[in-house]
Amino acid sequence: MNRLGFGAKRLAGSGNGSGSEGTGAGRVSVADQERMVGLLRQAVELGVNHLDTAAFYPSFKQDRPGNHFSPLNPNGPSNQFTGLNMANEVIREALAPYPDDLVIATKVGPLEGGLARPDQLRGLVEENLRQLELDTLDVVYLRQHGLDSIAEHFLVLAELREQGMIRHLGLSNVRLQHLAQAQEIAPVVAVQNRYGVGFGRVNDEILRVCGEQGIAFVPFFAVTATGREAGGVAASDPVLAIAREHGATPAQIRIAWTLAQGPHVLAIPGTGNPAHLTENLAAADIHLSPAQLATLDASPSE
Repeated sequence: MNRLGFGAKRLAGSGNGSGSEGTGAGRVSVADQERMVGLLRQAVELGVNHLDTAAFYPSFKQDRPGNHFSPLNPNGPSNQFTGLNMANEVIREALAPYPDDLVIATKVGPLEGGLARPDQLRGLVEENLRQLELDTLDVVYLRQHGLDSIAEHFLVLAELREQGMIRHLGLSNVRLQHLAQAQEIAPVVAVQNRYGVGFGRVNDEILRVCGEQGIAFVPFFAVTATGREAGGVAASDPVLAIAREHGATPAQIRIAWTLAQGPHVLAIPGTGNPAHLTENLAAADIHLSPAQLATLDASPSE
């Protein structure tokens, strides 16, 4: 699997139905859906064979029409988002029957009213299977928030794996204690946590542990950083300076830095813009010098 994939979270841009990366609102039109289909096909043609999705994607910052979720902190509006609930259907329309080497990773847990109960997880997995028209999901992440123990939730997904509905299991928005809890139940192949230049460096330790254990680490908000659900590319003087040195975009430098964190680290930048898609994928060819990496590593983390 290629280390540079595509995240469907930003498939509708920021929700304005134009593929724009700026702030927008509303639902997407038929024409916009056709544009998203074309974008996904372009991604695969350019070599992407890892898609990250969810039944509630595409999503954008909450304060717009749609289904509202609070995946990280119910009291933190910067973490809340609106889901358009159509990414899986668009992926199916664009790519089914799927290429043999395509890995589709999805996630379950967030609901409009908060975190799903363990007894609701089977229905969410079935929803993803139905939307994607698959018999087995390649990877399913448990996206948690607010739990001291994820054992009860993860056990449900492990049982679905035993039943053949899921091939591999992952975790999202977790701490080391959660990883250990899950591994007592079933193997974990990937962890998704917030991480980027000057952002989410509290996850340095879990990134290191994942590398030692052969677990993929898949950062989210690697490009938006403190922008989180609002999208866009986080502003940073060191990133801008290094981008000028490479003749690259700030997003490309952030992606290149992500990939430089270890061979077990994958990148899943998302966009609704075909030009940005091409730029993002070209970041795989950018090699940062030790001095440039040190400069970016030293960025204060938020």
